[in-house]
Amino acid sequence: MNTRGLLDQLLKSGQDLLQNKAGQTPGKGSAAGGLGGLLSGGGGGLGSLLSGAGGGVLAGGAMGLLLGNKSARKLGGKALTYGGLAALGVIAYKAYGNWQAQQAQAPQGEPQTLDRLPAPQVEVHSQGILKALVAAAKADGHVDARERQLIEGELVKLTNDAELQRWLEAELNKPLDPADVARAATSPEMAAEMYIASVLMVDEEHFMERAYLEELARQLKLDPALKSELEAQVRVELNAG
Repeated sequence: MNTRGLLDQLLKSGQDLLQNKAGQTPGKGSAAGGLGGLLSGGGGGLGSLLSGAGGGVLAGGAMGLLLGNKSARKLGGKALTYGGLAALGVIAYKAYGNWQAQQAQAPQGEPQTLDRLPAPQVEVHSQGILKALVAAAKADGHVDARERQLIEGELVKLTNDAELQRWLEAELNKPLDPADVARAATSPEMAAEMYIASVLMVDEEHFMERAYLEELARQLKLDPALKSELEAQVRVELNAG
């Protein structure tokens, strides 16, 4: 499955989604500099990835459906516009490194986040992150049967990978289960990335969504200090620029 490509399109489509809401021109504003400039590699980034076949519009439609009424909220306000998938790795790397420095009992060594891994391992991490995003989108209960069908319809337009389409359909139709999501994490760094993606997706002021996040962190076996650091690093990125 090429989960990585689909996930990158979904995350980067957050840029157009948010800028269209704000009446901005794509490519201008917060994503043009800072971490966004670093990750997009100059002339590449959103435009080159989503050019052709209306990819950006389709990805934005799928992301909008996943978000429901969250589309005008913080969804990654800035974090999801900063270079898509690689941004999650950068945020996780910073937070994990800060946690290691503060905790004597933390595992040492350079964090192996997805921005520092070979392609096969990035694909594994991508599957876990996409699983976490789909689950988090359902945490407030807004994704009903009709919306699941609409989301499936949008997502299948983004990939002709039949295996990935079947996987997405299964994930969308599963009951919400933080334990099932957490089982996808094969390393502490991957657990951190999955939690970051979930924090970006949910509204922490919403009781059901906050409860889901707390249970997910427990199932991921995140150290409380690491959990706090991950949330703090997300806030830093959201408020940057």
